[in-house]
Amino acid sequence: MPSDFNMGRDNPFAQAMSQAKTAAEDFGKMFADMKLPGLPDSEALLAAHRRNFEAFSAANRIAMEGAQAVAKRHMEIMQQTMTELTETMRALASTEAPQAKAAKQAELLKAAYERAVANTRELGDLIQRSNGEALGTLNKRFTEAMDEVKSLMDKAKLG
Repeated sequence: MPSDFNMGRDNPFAQAMSQAKTAAEDFGKMFADMKLPGLPDSEALLAAHRRNFEAFSAANRIAMEGAQAVAKRHMEIMQQTMTELTETMRALASTEAPQAKAAKQAELLKAAYERAVANTRELGDLIQRSNGEALGTLNKRFTEAMDEVKSLMDKAKLG
């Protein structure tokens, strides 16, 4: 896998996510100490915020893994294409009659086009699947968050 996509400590994105998490935790501590009127349960709100952050992190991880898979598969396709191109050049360098060469070229061109379409479709499917998983994670958390808000508001009305 390309080293540009690693999620280790040397990754700028991972560092930014870590800093954002630390800032969110610091904000949460400060927020918990404040007594704000009209807020039903600050601990529940902070827990919800943490779950939101975790959902965004998970969605981003899924997107990054998808990007890695697409990049890896693209590289495999490029290597395969170069191998096939070399074989095609050898086949066309033969001393066949011009009509046979033309027929062979048309056959090779058709096969190359069909592979290119299949490869493009495969890469598109990989991207779509990754995006769908990431979006699904966010949609699930959004639904949960709306249920949490409703529950907190119901408790505030009763209290």
